[in-house]
Amino acid sequence: MTMPHHALEIALTRPLSPAALHRAARMLPLAANHDATRLIALVHAKTPHRAAARLRHRLGPHLPIDVITTHYPDADHKVLLNVAFPPATHAALKTEARHAQQTPERYVELALHRALATHVDQEIDRLDRAVRQLLAHTTPAYLLSAVGHVLTRLPERPTP
Repeated sequence: MTMPHHALEIALTRPLSPAALHRAARMLPLAANHDATRLIALVHAKTPHRAAARLRHRLGPHLPIDVITTHYPDADHKVLLNVAFPPATHAALKTEARHAQQTPERYVELALHRALATHVDQEIDRLDRAVRQLLAHTTPAYLLSAVGHVLTRLPERPTP
């Protein structure tokens, strides 16, 4: 049986210099984005968890790794998130998880789900206010026509 490859994305805390990227790529083949703040690696391992641990073990001492994630969602549409917390943060997280009667992993997962849900709600509210403000100065038909016109052009990068 052959061991599968797992595509992992590495988010860095700061951009890599060309020399640092070259040194890291000699340890493990990597692809970098335009400013070397995100990398992709293919790692041999039985599971995504083992792949992320192997990647962190091999490259962690040499790169400013912030987060490692699986590049593609699994069958349940979930992405593995591998974060190495500083010892004090990890201890506080374990304490909070124990109080919530959860594992630290489950505690972080639920906190992320809550934060993402809050973000989605805030974005929906923001868009609702913007649409209502636009409708105060035009008709729904004109607004819909303008939205359709904009959507048929090449997508531009959204501004935060």
